Amino acid sequence: MSSIQQLPPSVITKIAAGEVIERPASVLKELLENSVDAGSTRIDVDVEQGGVELIRVVDNGCGIPAEELPLAFASHATSKLASADDLFRIGTLGFRGEALASIGGVAQVTLQSRGTDDSCGAEITCHGGDLSGVRAWNGGAGTRLEVRHLFFNTPVRRKFMRTISTEMGHLSEQFTRLALSHPQISWTLRHNGKLTYELPAGMPFPERIRLFFGKEISDHLYSLEAKQGPVTLRGWIADPSCERGTAKTQYVFLNGRWIRDRSLGHALQEGYRGLLMSGRYAVAFLFLDLPVDQVDVNVHPTKAEVRFRDGNALHHLVHAAVRERLRAENLTARLQAPFSTLGGLNHQSTSVFRLQAEATASRLPFTSAFLPEPPPASHSVPEPVPDSPLRDRSEQPGPAGADKQRPGKGSETEERLSQLPPTGSFKAIQLYDTYLVLETSEGMLVIDQHALHERILFEALKERLQSGPLETQRLLIPEPVDLSADAAARTLECRDALAQLGLEVSDFGGGTILLSSYPAILGRRPPQEILQAVVDHLLNKDRPPSREVLLNDLLSLMACHGAVRAGDRLTAEEIEALVAQRTLADNTHHCPHGRPTALLFSRRELERQFRRV
Repeated sequence: MSSIQQLPPSVITKIAAGEVIERPASVLKELLENSVDAGSTRIDVDVEQGGVELIRVVDNGCGIPAEELPLAFASHATSKLASADDLFRIGTLGFRGEALASIGGVAQVTLQSRGTDDSCGAEITCHGGDLSGVRAWNGGAGTRLEVRHLFFNTPVRRKFMRTISTEMGHLSEQFTRLALSHPQISWTLRHNGKLTYELPAGMPFPERIRLFFGKEISDHLYSLEAKQGPVTLRGWIADPSCERGTAKTQYVFLNGRWIRDRSLGHALQEGYRGLLMSGRYAVAFLFLDLPVDQVDVNVHPTKAEVRFRDGNALHHLVHAAVRERLRAENLTARLQAPFSTLGGLNHQSTSVFRLQAEATASRLPFTSAFLPEPPPASHSVPEPVPDSPLRDRSEQPGPAGADKQRPGKGSETEERLSQLPPTGSFKAIQLYDTYLVLETSEGMLVIDQHALHERILFEALKERLQSGPLETQRLLIPEPVDLSADAAARTLECRDALAQLGLEVSDFGGGTILLSSYPAILGRRPPQEILQAVVDHLLNKDRPPSREVLLNDLLSLMACHGAVRAGDRLTAEEIEALVAQRTLADNTHHCPHGRPTALLFSRRELERQFRRV
């Protein structure tokens, strides 16, 4: 084995560069952060060949005195920290004092700067860690940094560079993050001499979003603002219809710094719960401002990860603010038909628009058709529940030997039913035994009967759960369900939450679970099938969900199993009952799994398609 020896500074610099400088975008990030910290009001960026050949950043900040230029390339030399205590109250973007040293070790760098009060500036070069002398420079106030031939002395690293377009994409992303979080600065970005972005200072945020992300997102943003103690949250969240397949359009900024935090990302997604399908992500731009002593940014060299003193409070703030803001909006999806379809309409399709369903002569009085009644207020024998148009679809008699507990009526449900529109006040027809077409004041509303019924059941079950356990069907003989050891253990961990939903399970040993009861709302569905669906859901989670999330997920599952299906033919009474109950539930524009329950084809759009306007 070789003897221990101290590494030379050139090797130390290259090791440090491996942590901080991954690609041209890493260089740009460090340079832009320095420009922002210098108090610049204008920053111009020029790059060539995706930043591999040239990255030039010019700002009008405070500049660097001539005598301090050599220190700018020294390891751990910085003007932003004076003592170890300053690490716990960092108010600048940069602070580690290793960026320029790392960049200078793997590139050819020219630094030119002049302070606002200096009559003449100075310049210095650093080629692969070798510093030149300081020379006079006759330039404007501010700093001009050129980084050429990145990784020229580490050819292995250079070989790992991707295509020019890929590297330019990463550069644009870093530019976007800084430009979004510092609107008080004028920004420009040029690639190979061609202007890519130009953002004047004070440019409204929606216009910045349109410039970077397009009209689809900028036209569907909802402003957001909340405060909790010394913490302020502001920003913009997009309509659920703008959802994406990745979380890359979720931007979270902390005191002007772009950060990556799983807890805040989870809070954002939870705020959209029930509005997005599985595997889809919300679009959001959130800005958090909190005291610098409440967060530790000295976690990783890239400074993208932070630690909060009270992460739970921030999670609650983001989740509650997003949820409440979305509740204030009408999120019913709108159908936009292109003009190109005009020539393709035939008599069969246009005849659908002329259909109007007339109210039948003998309509049953509207009752709480789809919903289980609230639990009785006392232990007295509950009065029977009246029959209703769709009750036999979702609450069939249980298996032989089951003891079904029936609830009584509740004043809250009666009060909500009194707010429904009068019978026969709307026209609706069913298409393909799956969709309901409804005439409204806004236009033609097309409803997915399963998605809407699922949302109504979900809201009713949630409301019922708040007042006590759901009614159950108890099995006289518990049914054994064989599972794997892992599945059985995961299920037993959640037994208390399952019991609240009417699923009583116990351990029989050897991976076998005994099921003693199940929710009455699921009717004739085999108990083993119900439990297996729950187990599959639990196993799909990377880690056991919180109690609140688990109950929410299981209620969604139960509502899905209890709702009418696509392909179920509904009577006129059932259609009327389902449509009327849209007023009983919150967020009826989406089912609990995030699918839209309805599409609105506006009257104006309809007239435009028929060329009436």
